[in-house]
Amino acid sequence: MTATAPITEDVITIPRKLAVDGPVNLVGLSRDALRDLLISIGIPEKQGKMRCKQVWQWIYQKGVRDFADMTNLSKDIRANLAAKCVVAIPEVVTKQISGDGTRKYLVRIAGGHEVEIVYIPEKDRGTLCVSSQVGCTLTCSFCHTGTQRLVRNLTAAEIIGQVMVARDDLGEWPKLGVPNPPEARLLSNIVLMGMGEPLYNFDAVRDAMKIAMDPEGISLSRRRITLSTSGVVPGIARTAEEIGCMLAISFHATTDDVRSQLVPINKKWNIEALLQALRDYPSASNSERITFEYVMLKGINDSDEDARRLVGLIKGIPAKINLIPFNEWPGSPYQRSSNNRIRAFADIVFNAGYSSPVRKTRGEDIMAACGQLKSESERVRKTRPKTNLNTGLS
Repeated sequence: MTATAPITEDVITIPRKLAVDGPVNLVGLSRDALRDLLISIGIPEKQGKMRCKQVWQWIYQKGVRDFADMTNLSKDIRANLAAKCVVAIPEVVTKQISGDGTRKYLVRIAGGHEVEIVYIPEKDRGTLCVSSQVGCTLTCSFCHTGTQRLVRNLTAAEIIGQVMVARDDLGEWPKLGVPNPPEARLLSNIVLMGMGEPLYNFDAVRDAMKIAMDPEGISLSRRRITLSTSGVVPGIARTAEEIGCMLAISFHATTDDVRSQLVPINKKWNIEALLQALRDYPSASNSERITFEYVMLKGINDSDEDARRLVGLIKGIPAKINLIPFNEWPGSPYQRSSNNRIRAFADIVFNAGYSSPVRKTRGEDIMAACGQLKSESERVRKTRPKTNLNTGLS
């Protein structure tokens, strides 16, 4: 199936009067929506902005889930919130830890669906790979996630909730009233490179990342967030204008014939259209280069000719090229390029004036490496006994 899904235009709105059944999850709401909700459950309008700020800080700066612990709110307000609202994040079903320290979480969201999150620790930072959809509609032939059908988009709550899940597990929430300095952070970067195509769920991704960047909450710099797209051209400019984060492109080939085989969305927006969108990208500069991701596939896209063609194609675009050794998965139709071939390719790119790091494969032993994510539970759901999997972190 080729990618034809539209970019959604839904915007989170909460009416002044509470008009939903059951408790409302405060996670994922914008500041305006949270303020309106608080007013709708009885907080005086004149206090709306102040109370919104207090609740926001408890949730996103301090990681507090129990309204009873929000001690700068009156007992009446706390009781009202507890009766009508919740602070809920995805439920961790399993956690695996790789020999290199990479952590992979399988989390359950509404409807019983499951997605995967990966945390990659490094010497001076930690990167969280976040999912935006259950499954994927793009069917990229080298990607394990692409073999799982698209089930649905994640909500803003489910996206930012993944960040909160990881901070829980890492024990990274600061002591009350004492924010962690940036250099002390275990989770310092977010990459939207997990399951799904972020630009096919644009509004929820945007709203979640605005929460992640809010200075009175999780407070990550926009330059520490990278959105990776396979080439949804209409969403590229919107990424700069409405999110302002860094941009990565799943490029992977230097001719339309090969790219259409590897990344079928190329049949809708080909290399020429994609590169023009990148040349027009509002925030592209030498200090904010666009990352080209290029998976190295033996005999498919790894020749010297491919390398020379690549540097010719991206000429004039502030860029760096991440070369990614292919991470094999059961039934995959491709093989990883040899180390010598990858080095030769990297040398050509580097000598043309572009940074060309070879990405170190992380978490391969737990199927957490790039291109390996897939919530296997979707496939085996019908054969699994119906048991309570509320096991927490394993």
